[in-house]
Amino acid sequence: MPDPSRADAPHSGEREYHIDLQRGELAEYVLLVGDPGRVPKVASRFDAVELERSNREITTATGRMGDMRLSVMSTGMGTDNVEIVLAEAMAITDAPTFVRIGSSGALQPEIELGDLVISIGAVRLENTTSFYVHDGYPAVAHRDVVWALEAACRELGYRHHVGLTATASGFYAPQGRAMHTLPVRYPDLAEELRRQRVANLEMESSALFVLAGLAGLRSGTICAAYAQRTNGTFVEGAAKEAAEARCIDAGLAGIHLLWEIDTSPGGADPHSHWSSLIGRRGG
Repeated sequence: MPDPSRADAPHSGEREYHIDLQRGELAEYVLLVGDPGRVPKVASRFDAVELERSNREITTATGRMGDMRLSVMSTGMGTDNVEIVLAEAMAITDAPTFVRIGSSGALQPEIELGDLVISIGAVRLENTTSFYVHDGYPAVAHRDVVWALEAACRELGYRHHVGLTATASGFYAPQGRAMHTLPVRYPDLAEELRRQRVANLEMESSALFVLAGLAGLRSGTICAAYAQRTNGTFVEGAAKEAAEARCIDAGLAGIHLLWEIDTSPGGADPHSHWSSLIGRRGG
């Protein structure tokens, strides 16, 4: 019998339809960014780039940092795009690790503009994942990725916070933003999430966590705070570029640390290797 998953999905030869990649072109360590323009900023930190490809809003670069082979790819905005990218990326890899490098709005007053936020899980304010799991199903980041991102931020000396993220299905009404032209059903959403101790609000992480978790894969998210929803301020200009650069640095350092653990003698148990690796890296 034919494979129903192959029969239902459009393909062009061996390439996945939307990401335009085939097996061997995507590494097992993948950094995800929303903005295609962020891909070259991440890839510029690689020691070598072996592949660059763009299709629609999905841009991919694969290369190496030292002995580590890794990829960075854009998803575009929203959980529906994340669902497409992950489904196709999983089809051409074996056991990938996904780390999202993104931007978000801070919901807690102690999070300053430009700070980094590491997600431990996500409130599912979207319905993409409801086509996979029950509405009460939690969206949880993998603990090893959370630890690696925390270690990276500490080593780099970057201000960071660890907490819950809320993932919305859009930018305006789905995040409770007031508009002059359209009604907003939940104008107090941001304040309600703040009272529930949610750290930040963005548009992708819950889909990443749910789908990666269902596939038995590791995933995590680190976001820069571009907006502070408690006072309506936004980061701009050079400060925004610096926050993005810190987020990229921390994401790269975190995923590289996971690779170091995975390839260390004794296997991929971060808890048995953690102290020695951080010490070796100068943390």
